[in-house]
Amino acid sequence: MSIFSKNQTKKVVVNAENHGYKPEVVTFKQGKPAQLKFIPSDNMGCMNEVVSKDLNFDTKLDGQKEVTIDIPTDKPGTYNYACGMDMFHGKVVVK
Repeated sequence: MSIFSKNQTKKVVVNAENHGYKPEVVTFKQGKPAQLKFIPSDNMGCMNEVVSKDLNFDTKLDGQKEVTIDIPTDKPGTYNYACGMDMFHGKVVVK
């Protein structure tokens, strides 16, 4: 990512066999457009869905292609997300 890029994009690898989301915590700067890009793996299990009540998304991951979710950065804070069964967790930090 270039320093001149307007968007903040972070990749998160999804794999139930390797205990969830890597990295588990992603940080964005407040006030700049941000996106989380979920990268699927061979072993998805219950991780074929990612849910965040904090960030207002519930998205299916098909295991075949990357899925990009826009993240609001208007307010600083720590926002949680999890797999569809709430077994694996990740966090988005806006500061």
